[in-house]
Amino acid sequence: MVMKCTAVCLVALALLDSFCDAQHYKPASPQYQKPVPPVRQEPRKVPQDPYQHKQTFEKPLTWTYPEDPRSEPQPDVQFEMRHPVPAATVAVECKERDVHVEVKKDMFGSGQFINPADLTLGACGVVAEDGNAQVLIFASALHGCGSSLMMTEDSLIYMFTLNYNPQPMGGSPIVRTSKAAVVVECHYPRKHNVSSLPLDPLWVPFSAVKMAEEFLYFTLTLMTDDWLHQRPSYQYFLGDMINIEATIKQYSHVPLRVYVDNCVATLTYDTPSSPRYAFIANHGCFLDARITGCASKFMARTVDNKLQFQLEAFRFQGSDSGLLYITCQLKATSAAYSIDSEHRACSYIGGWREASGADLACNSCEISGLPAPGSPTGTGPWGTATGTSGSHSKHHGRNIRDASKSETIEWVGDVTMGPISIGERVIV
Repeated sequence: MVMKCTAVCLVALALLDSFCDAQHYKPASPQYQKPVPPVRQEPRKVPQDPYQHKQTFEKPLTWTYPEDPRSEPQPDVQFEMRHPVPAATVAVECKERDVHVEVKKDMFGSGQFINPADLTLGACGVVAEDGNAQVLIFASALHGCGSSLMMTEDSLIYMFTLNYNPQPMGGSPIVRTSKAAVVVECHYPRKHNVSSLPLDPLWVPFSAVKMAEEFLYFTLTLMTDDWLHQRPSYQYFLGDMINIEATIKQYSHVPLRVYVDNCVATLTYDTPSSPRYAFIANHGCFLDARITGCASKFMARTVDNKLQFQLEAFRFQGSDSGLLYITCQLKATSAAYSIDSEHRACSYIGGWREASGADLACNSCEISGLPAPGSPTGTGPWGTATGTSGSHSKHHGRNIRDASKSETIEWVGDVTMGPISIGERVIV
């Protein structure tokens, strides 16, 4: 038993000694050197020169700042503002018992056709349409289509209203034209020359009879400075000359000669209104130059059926609108009849001169009770105004025959043009 314990102890001691040797043995670890941080090098201080020197370059600099972008110059454009001008698109023919009205579908002269359903004569619609001429046609008895009758001392006047009421286009809420109303008038004389004395038979040429049976058309037109074209604008300025041409359309008649019997300027379409200025009176005497010393005059007559005259633009004192309406009574006779004191065109140019050279016919102009020089008003034998607003009137008077002067046949018609705008000339 003791031997076994001894053996066991020897074995234990051997194991313990081996363990101690194992604890005392350490393997050699590798040796690493710690990296040395880089040495910061201080910049070398170069001794500075106390004097400054301008920096120079071996080659001159060629770089520059870029230029700002430039817009291309705009070309000059020839532009002129187009102002609306009256369009002569309504024609009227007054017959014995009815009236015939034609209206262009381009009613406003803008190239835009109107809808025929939007235009009525009173309460009457279009009765026919000319597709080739693009014209709408109305026809009515003188007492039909809501006409009204006005009676003056010398005339019976039947008045119709041409109503234009545009409706929205294509179901949209817009319209491209505005409402308009055009008054159409037909004038018929009330008085005729009737005598109970026996009538002596008198031979009258057939051409004169046919001429007396037809209706004639008087017009007044604003003309350009060269008298070649109708003036498109009704705008003038003080000091301008208003060129006006009176015409009678004689068609197939024998040659006729037209006269401007008298003319009056007013602020409204109503001729008897006040103020008013009669610048032609007493059967063709141009009083404006005689009264005010201006340059208004008749031009030398070149053809019988036209008479041209110039009126220096003016405004009524105290009126701010600058609008004028001019109403003239035109007269026509056969060109074969001589110029006399009732058929003349006299201008005051240092004395009275007649447009056709027959100056003797103007002798009575100076002794006709003219107002004193400088007076702003005059008087004249005026009747009622006829025609429609604008520079043309297709109304005409029937021929007038006097039993004591049966050899003279006359046609008389009143024409109103306007409104003419007279602006003040700006002085810079």
